[in-house]
Amino acid sequence: MRNAARACSGLMSEYFVDEMSELLDEEKKMSHKTLSGKIEAKIDDAKFFNKLAKLPTGFDAQQIDWAYGPVVQSGGNYDLRFSATPDDKNLSPGIIIAGFGIRYKTYAAAIARTFLVDPSKSQEANYGFLLAVYDAVVKDIRDGTVVKDLYNKALGMIKAKKPELEKHFVRNIGAGIGIELRDANMLLNGKNTKTLRSGMTLCVSIGFTDVTDPDPQDKKNAVYSMVVTDTIRVGESGPLVFTKDAGIDMDSVSFYFGDEEETQKPKKSQGESNRNSTIVSKNIIQTKLRAERPTQVSDGADVRRREHQKELHAKKNKEGLERFAGTKGNQNGVAQKTFQRFESYKRDSQLPSRIKDLIIYVDHKAASVIVPILGRPVPFHINTIKNASKSDEGEYAYLRINFLSPGQGVGRKDDQPFEDASAHFVRNLTLRSKDHDRFAQIAKDITELRKNALRREQVKKQMEDVVEQDKLIEIRNRRPIKLPDVYLRPQLDGKRVPGEVEIHQNGLRYLSPLRSDNVDVLFNNVKHLFFQPCQHELTVIIHVHLKTPIMIGKRTTRDVQFYREATDMQFDETGNRRRKHRYGDEEEFEAEQEERRRRAALDKEFKAFAEKISDAGKDEGVDVDIPFREIGFTGVPHTYRSNVLIQPTTDAIAQLTEPPFLALTLSEIEVAHLERVQFGLKNFDLVFVFKDFHRPPMHINTIPMENLEGVKDWLDSVDIPFSEGPLNLSWGAIMKTVTSDPYGFFQDGGWSFLGGDSDSEGEDEEEESAFEVSDSEIAADESSEEESGYDDDDASDESEAASEDESDEGADWDELEKEAIRKDKEAARGGHDDGDKPRKRKR
Repeated sequence: MRNAARACSGLMSEYFVDEMSELLDEEKKMSHKTLSGKIEAKIDDAKFFNKLAKLPTGFDAQQIDWAYGPVVQSGGNYDLRFSATPDDKNLSPGIIIAGFGIRYKTYAAAIARTFLVDPSKSQEANYGFLLAVYDAVVKDIRDGTVVKDLYNKALGMIKAKKPELEKHFVRNIGAGIGIELRDANMLLNGKNTKTLRSGMTLCVSIGFTDVTDPDPQDKKNAVYSMVVTDTIRVGESGPLVFTKDAGIDMDSVSFYFGDEEETQKPKKSQGESNRNSTIVSKNIIQTKLRAERPTQVSDGADVRRREHQKELHAKKNKEGLERFAGTKGNQNGVAQKTFQRFESYKRDSQLPSRIKDLIIYVDHKAASVIVPILGRPVPFHINTIKNASKSDEGEYAYLRINFLSPGQGVGRKDDQPFEDASAHFVRNLTLRSKDHDRFAQIAKDITELRKNALRREQVKKQMEDVVEQDKLIEIRNRRPIKLPDVYLRPQLDGKRVPGEVEIHQNGLRYLSPLRSDNVDVLFNNVKHLFFQPCQHELTVIIHVHLKTPIMIGKRTTRDVQFYREATDMQFDETGNRRRKHRYGDEEEFEAEQEERRRRAALDKEFKAFAEKISDAGKDEGVDVDIPFREIGFTGVPHTYRSNVLIQPTTDAIAQLTEPPFLALTLSEIEVAHLERVQFGLKNFDLVFVFKDFHRPPMHINTIPMENLEGVKDWLDSVDIPFSEGPLNLSWGAIMKTVTSDPYGFFQDGGWSFLGGDSDSEGEDEEEESAFEVSDSEIAADESSEEESGYDDDDASDESEAASEDESDEGADWDELEKEAIRKDKEAARGGHDDGDKPRKRKR
């Protein structure tokens, strides 16, 4: 039923209103019957209904039909009954009534609207009173209301305020609606003693018939009717208007096509015209950037933010000087690497037995390649080999083994440390054989051995930060507090099934029903504890960000997340044949209410559990942090491939919805820099530089420009100094400079180079570009149109001595400015091409 009502609203507001206004605006002739026929034919336009924004994605346009056909009435002849039919008279201005009913999957909805075209004062007043009666009736539609009380309240309001309209009031104000268009047992009149119950749906129709206009514009409009019809659901606490998308307020239904307003407007004075044009220019110039209008801040707030940022930058520079006083950076800003020795075999007895054949042998166990040289086996550890390749020349195959050595170019391997870089090195070995297959297999084995060695180094590097945790102390004297039916991220190996989380004395334990091993998270390793509600999300989340990574399965992670899907308990009962044609709006409404209740219950359950975690870990400083969605912004972190919602919290900035997760601690951030902040761009980038200068800066790219002021305000509120610039910077080179001599870096001004002289430049820019004209300047402009810009003799001498090109440029600019002022005056008087333009409607 709700979809039927949405289709009614869309057809009324998106199609009929445009058709009607176009006919009246262009003064075309069309009968009520023809216009009603065009609306009736529109129901077969599936593309139209699929494009309506209010209809759900699963809406089937083939399932809609007319409950009662469209009826358009105007010109003094009106019939407010559903059984009315359109006549052959042409559509005329004045009071126009349009109504129809649509059925979707056997459920009906109805709508009717009254449109006022160039109305008289009496018509406007009566329609305003009609809306007041409508509001009074709709306000009382709730569970437990007696039907006759609705009608009697409307009638009593009319008797008290406008008794002359009592005889024109309709005999009933609607009826029940559902599978039947009009339920005769649920008429909304003054005699029905039935009680409204939650879930009932009504077609409420408030109207006046055959009202006489004391001052009609023509004979056709001497008598008129008015009606407002809506499909409304009865709720426990109040009504739910299904057809509210088609507006009924005066602005939505009033149209003015006449020229009386233009002739009645007083002619503006010369000063007013100039002042208006100046104000328009001032407003346009203030919104310089794309999407800047909604993000402008007041001058006072901007000045306070600038002053606060100056204090933060000065404080940060002072802290840097104190922090790095008497320290020296790394050579060239790069950490010194140490030389590593590799040993293939400690004694000859460990060599494999096949070396007696003097063949090339790849020993996977010792990670070495043994090559016979001058009749003796010589082992080479795989970490000394760069690569191996095989090539064919004639009947021979050649195997080339390249070794790591100093001065091999400018690649990443060029910084490989050596015990004595000035010693003699063997760059490569080339061996020849007629056995092509044998050499191909050796080259393949060496390549595979090299890959395995690199893989082991990578795993070892990942495990460097992993420390052995303390043992979890389980609660023995009572049952631990549990949160059941939650999923874990990162997921354990195997089938995805829900487990439960327990709170113990010094940490959390996740128990999976399919595995014997558990996931323990100790409170002394918790850096942040987040709770993210399921509002606007598909999951409700408790997220733990760790100080040091732990192992889950075969992977290391700093983020452990417990979540439950907010929709995992929802059942769709429309699949079987029995329910397929009976799943109506009542069930949809109940399902929506149930989902809201379930989401609220989920949030309450998870928040309470997060608070219990905080209470258990308060000795370790564990506290619950909730993201602030209202100040969040979308962006693409540099480790991501998609646009995600990034939300600030009290102590961090986080993205907890999609893996890989993001959790940056605000106290670890040194400065922030906004890149690509310039005219014409839709997006900008945000870079966070950490206090640990050896940690790579964090980039968040493609943030919409409308979030610029919000991001600045948030950074300023959490005392993070920030700067902005028009270009992307080379942060690798910048951080290399910083780490090479941190103390010298802060002595030279620290991070001030990011902003440059932005303050002074910004002030100059504002002085040059902010074209704000005061009243005195407006008067001066008026007088200057008849006088020269220079009055004294010296000025005239200077102008005569100036170059011809400069004088021409100045004259052209003055002429353009005068031409613009002249056109603004003509536009303000309404005399610029008014005769050529069609008359526009105004709501």
